[in-house]
Formats: sequence, C-alpha cells, structure tokens
Amino acid sequence: MLLIKLRMKHMKPLSLYQKLLKTPAVERGRLLGLDVGDKYVGLAVSDFNNKVASPLSVLVRKKNNIGLMAIDFEFLISKLSLSAFIVGCPYDRQRNCPEATQVKVFIDGLCKTGKLEGVQYTFWDECFTSKNVDLLLEPLKFSTVEAKTINDKFAAVGILQGYLDYVNRNVETEQSQ
Repeated sequence: MLLIKLRMKHMKPLSLYQKLLKTPAVERGRLLGLDVGDKYVGLAVSDFNNKVASPLSVLVRKKNNIGLMAIDFEFLISKLSLSAFIVGCPYDRQRNCPEATQVKVFIDGLCKTGKLEGVQYTFWDECFTSKNVDLLLEPLKFSTVEAKTINDKFAAVGILQGYLDYVNRNVETEQSQ
C-alpha cells in the first residue's frame, strides 16, 4: 500500500473559499484566523456560515514549541470543525517585510511538523489590524499583558473578518451575474 503524505496546502484567497463552497454545507467547516506575532498567535474563528469572525484565544509562541502548537491546532480543528486557516501577513509592496518573513517561517514550521496534513490555508493582508485594535483599547486602560492578549485576539478577528467580507462580497457578485 502506497502512503502519500499530504502537507498543509497554500491556496489563493478566493480559490480557497470557492473550494469550500463546493463542499456540502454539513461538511463545510469554519475558518480560523491567525495573527502571528513574535510572542503570541492570536486566534479568531468564524461562525458556521463563514460570515462573522469572533475572538477565540491566544497561543504562546516560542521557537521550540512549534510541535506543541501544531497539537493545539489539531485539537482546535477537531473541536471547532475547522476547514482552513486564514493567516494574517503584512504586505509591503515596496520592500521585503521582516514581519511577513516571520509569518511564513511560522507556517513552514507548522508544515514541517506533519501534524496538520491536508489543512488548507491562505495569507490575508493584515496591515494595520493591530494598530486599529490598539487605538480602540487605549481609552480602556487595560494592563499591558491584558491589552496584548486582547489585541492579538482582535487583530485575528480583523484579519478573518476582512477575508470573510471580501470572499462573501465576491461570491455574491458572481452569483448575481
């Protein structure tokens, strides 16, 4: 018997969603938004209709815990019926962005664990998501640690909601034509 290992699969944003829509609604699954930072990965999850993003949690990120994070993602995939990841990635069309490299290294690390075989993912522009959340939280006077974890979760919400709004708008436009 020949075993073929499926790696995590990168897809273009609209292609990922169009493929998801071809899946029967009962099997469709939800999407997980990721805001990858130096120390934390903020998580947000979509509703079952993939229209609205909600904050989920924050995972601590260290260079030596990528295997543990992959196990956490396996658990979340099972528990929340996840079908794909929407990964925030800063796009700077003028130059290479070190933060974008960091995000891609993180995803490569997850891929190399072999624990998330067959999981589809796409990158989505996350420019200013953290800054926007910072501006909203500033008047609330949270402690530094509280503000950071809230920021990471809600930045993930901004990434995922931006993606959901885009793909749903495009699907509606295609269906009306």
